[in-house]
Amino acid sequence: MFSPIVVGLDGSPESRAAVDWAAREALPRGLPLSLVTAWIWRPAEVPSAQESEAQKRWAQQLLNETRQDLAAKYPDLPVTVEQVSDLAPRALLESAEDAEMLVLGSRGHGAVSGFLLGSVGQHVLARASIPVVLVRAEEHRAAEGAEAAGEDGGEVVVGIQDRDQPAEELLEFAFTAAAARGATLRVVHAWSRPPVFAYRAVVTGDEDGSVEARVEKELLEALAPWQERYPQVEVVHRTDLATAGQVVLQAARNAALVVVGRRTHRPSLGMRIGPVTHGVIHHAPAPVAVVPHD
Repeated sequence: MFSPIVVGLDGSPESRAAVDWAAREALPRGLPLSLVTAWIWRPAEVPSAQESEAQKRWAQQLLNETRQDLAAKYPDLPVTVEQVSDLAPRALLESAEDAEMLVLGSRGHGAVSGFLLGSVGQHVLARASIPVVLVRAEEHRAAEGAEAAGEDGGEVVVGIQDRDQPAEELLEFAFTAAAARGATLRVVHAWSRPPVFAYRAVVTGDEDGSVEARVEKELLEALAPWQERYPQVEVVHRTDLATAGQVVLQAARNAALVVVGRRTHRPSLGMRIGPVTHGVIHHAPAPVAVVPHD
């Protein structure tokens, strides 16, 4: 059985956009869709039996209506629904343990959305063992407009940090996403001058050019095995003497999907996701996939 794409649903415009994005992603991959809504009363609250039952009915109605809408719009897409009475982060992480990816709604360009209970998006991102995709409501409207206009929706952009040993999980997700949508994959990498240059008063163009040539050669060598595995994917690449965040965000302007990584060996204290990934999540105009890797 194929692993599903799991979507967190809370009734907000952002989560509904996430559902539609996930449906359009699942269809070409031949994957089922799983809708999950999670709710729990805060410890300080003591709900009556009637209030608790009303909350359950609301959540189930939300799931049923969303499934009906999907059946009308995407009749060939298998959809399951799940209502979980638990804290949202824990419910989402447990429901998505064996999923292909987890998709969440994100509010605006200022911060990652809270899902049901405040900073759930941040919590889930820092602890998920699978890729997490963040989708905004305005992205959904833009995608609908592009679809109506007959456009392909843009490239898949992936930011590579370590060109000598790029994360396999990151490249596999990016190549698979590009292949599924028939999109060009744009690989971007930021590099810096070796420390020896810092002690020289003048850096000649030849010296700088030789370093850039070596950087590009190493990146192409790292990508070669993946291009052999995915010959149908057109790959373009770019290396820049700049900060990683700047390079990814510049490439993301016309992207359909941006793929960045999160190192799983970071300390759990503070739930850090890394400065580059943090910046891309907050400022990229396209959906952002955060892929955990060693």
